[in-house]
Amino acid sequence: MNWKKIIGIIALIAVIALVFFKLKNNKETTESKVYQYDKEKPIAVSVDTIRLQSIDDAKTYTGTFEPNKETKISADIQGKINAVLVDVGSEVSKGQTLIQLDNSLLKLQLQSVEVQIEGLEDDVKRYTILTEADAVQGVQLEKAKLGLKTAKVQKATLLEQISKTSIKAPFNGIVTAKLNEEGGFAAPGVPLLQITDISTLRFTVNVPENDLVKFQNNQTYKINADVYPDISLSGKVSMIGSKANMGNSFPIQFQVANTKNLSIKSGMFGKVNLSESEQEQGILIPTSAIMEENGIAKVYLIKNGKAVLQTIITSRNIGNKTLVSGGLNENDVIVINGFINLFDGANITTK
Repeated sequence: MNWKKIIGIIALIAVIALVFFKLKNNKETTESKVYQYDKEKPIAVSVDTIRLQSIDDAKTYTGTFEPNKETKISADIQGKINAVLVDVGSEVSKGQTLIQLDNSLLKLQLQSVEVQIEGLEDDVKRYTILTEADAVQGVQLEKAKLGLKTAKVQKATLLEQISKTSIKAPFNGIVTAKLNEEGGFAAPGVPLLQITDISTLRFTVNVPENDLVKFQNNQTYKINADVYPDISLSGKVSMIGSKANMGNSFPIQFQVANTKNLSIKSGMFGKVNLSESEQEQGILIPTSAIMEENGIAKVYLIKNGKAVLQTIITSRNIGNKTLVSGGLNENDVIVINGFINLFDGANITTK
């Protein structure tokens, strides 16, 4: 009997058994470390029950506030500035004197004309008496009357020029720029002050052509300034643009009365709010709950503890929600979060 051969066979069998045992042990170790997905295990998801909701499809348009009136004031005549009676931030009233120009020379000319008028009035009286007595020719009386009229015109001209040396506010407002100082020189067309009226504001928004029908001239709308959301303003449509701008939208302008303390400033941003007069009822679901397959909108519907893909028809987006016009009914339960491991027919459990 060949014992060496028998021992070799036994050793070979032992080695094979050892390798098989090692491979089996390695497989079990590897499988224990790798996640094995169990299709029967319930998947935790967040769900929501469908209920009819009021659809608040209010639209807002952003715009800016601008002053109703704003102008740069200049002198009608030239002259040295003797006094600037206001400063930046001063509130002024219509007709209030803002700047006083030097008018001393004009006043001297006025005095001279007034003396001339007194002499001409005496001449007219004297020539009238003499003419009635046929002591002088009537032409001398006519010349005296004509000279008196000319002098009175000169006086009126000087008075007008003197009045223009007092530069007055054309309307109520606030001084928003001071462009010259006392001792400077004023001339026609040279700005001296800027006056801004914000008691009434212009509010301008740009809207797409499809929304133009929502606005009507002389109708009032609710407007809020971004910095003062709690202050409600009323804006009356004063202008609807007839020509689109570069963005293919149309400007719409509102007249807005400012608050008593003029809280709304020129350049602030605001919004005009439009709300539908009739509240529509419908099904609104989170937009994030919708999946698309080949352009078809679907959601996971919960039926008998399982997730079932349901095709839906969407209408429009309102904020972060979508209005569903078909495919869902009231009291349906849909998955709104937890899609990672979800599949059609999966068992589910709610979080």
